[in-house]
Amino acid sequence: MSRLYVVVDDVKDWSPYYPSQDVISFDDYLSLPATGERVRVVNLCRSYRYLGTGYYCSLLAEARGHHVIPAIKTLSDLGRKSLSSIQWEGVQPALAAMKKAAEGEQRTLRCWFGEALADEQAALAKSVFAHFPCPILEISLVYRGRWRLDKLQAVSPRSLKTADEQEAFANSFERFSRKLWRKPPARKSFRYDLAILVDPEEDMAPSDGVALRKFIRAAEKLGICAELITKRDYPRLAEYDGLFIRETTAVNRQSYRFAKRAEAEGLVVIDDSQSILRCTNKIYLADLLRSKRLAVPATEFLRRARSGELQRLVDTLGLPMVLKIPDGAFSKGVVKVDTLEELRSESERLLDKSALLLAQEFMYTDYDWRIGVLDGKALYACRYYMVRKHWQIYRHGKRSQSGGFDAVPLDEVPKAVLDAALKACKLIGNSFYGVDLKQKGDRVVVIEVNDNPSVDAGVEDKLLGDELYRAVMAVFLQRMEKRGRQT
Repeated sequence: MSRLYVVVDDVKDWSPYYPSQDVISFDDYLSLPATGERVRVVNLCRSYRYLGTGYYCSLLAEARGHHVIPAIKTLSDLGRKSLSSIQWEGVQPALAAMKKAAEGEQRTLRCWFGEALADEQAALAKSVFAHFPCPILEISLVYRGRWRLDKLQAVSPRSLKTADEQEAFANSFERFSRKLWRKPPARKSFRYDLAILVDPEEDMAPSDGVALRKFIRAAEKLGICAELITKRDYPRLAEYDGLFIRETTAVNRQSYRFAKRAEAEGLVVIDDSQSILRCTNKIYLADLLRSKRLAVPATEFLRRARSGELQRLVDTLGLPMVLKIPDGAFSKGVVKVDTLEELRSESERLLDKSALLLAQEFMYTDYDWRIGVLDGKALYACRYYMVRKHWQIYRHGKRSQSGGFDAVPLDEVPKAVLDAALKACKLIGNSFYGVDLKQKGDRVVVIEVNDNPSVDAGVEDKLLGDELYRAVMAVFLQRMEKRGRQT
């Protein structure tokens, strides 16, 4: 069971609001004995300046392994980060939506837990809170052709002077503590909290609903409280001990931002931001695999066609050949060209999307191997078959199609396939990967290493059943326990 503390310099600072046993003074927080329970801290001390009581409250909370808002990183960013660097990171659209004003006009507003008093300020408050999760923020604006952030400061509840502000803060805090820092209902006590990031709107998500429920049940059996979150829960990340990404990853997607933020908060993250960076760009991955002398299809990089460049590719790779944009997923952005003319037209089309393309020899097989690798060890193996009368596992159109599959016991997978998969993963990291390989006779080549691999009920778990989900959650447990020992 987790415990919530609201820390203030003096309990009298809480006098405008309903009394609560969760409200304690900074001195009382200093003298708290160490316990094994999970602790959430809302730091409402008077001063968050460097070496002030608010600073030390957050510092000690993190040293004790408590989840605290605001985190030390947030206070540091508020003190050091140039506001000009965040003008365009989601804040600018909110500023642009505000009514125009006279040149040089200044305005100061306060927001609490991502909410504000005026409806016009709501979007700005939410966006600023997403960047700087802090109980109360004072935002100073200046109009220079458009509204701009001039100053951003964390302040205490003592700065709220009017009854309207105090009432709005109290209502917002009640919602925040109930929804975000809530105590679990009367049920089994959990040792850790795990967020599973999903995108409900995604058509081809890495896990279906049944698989997600199996992950949650497996976590519960290991003492982990797992729950699904979405992009709206970005400000909540500090609440958790771990983040499991189950939506499609890319450096320009929210999944990467979530991974970076979670790592900054000290969470255990699968898949981590480095794995996302290394796996989701096929140019980087192909160059890495080639430089480390792993067997891959014959590969060339293609820029804007120089004279004779396309013919050189044909002479080197032959026809047909495969063109790939660097950040495609689920066979999207991958085309097969059979003639020089097709190569010319498709390369022109794809080069409008990316400055570099990957060109590879075409190597047809009835199926691709997929080896699931977790924490440096092979976890499962599948054969994914090509769509009937098609050369890929997926065929996209008005209605996407996928081929069949076989789940294969690891001891029946050719040793060359397993060895190549494990070697490839060792170059990436020690997270959760799906390695795609082709085997033709004695030749085995690595096609790509996928972070955040697909796990759907009845497919990847066909042989392992619930053990697959337990294995993933066991790695989270092991890493969260290790992190706890280090704090």
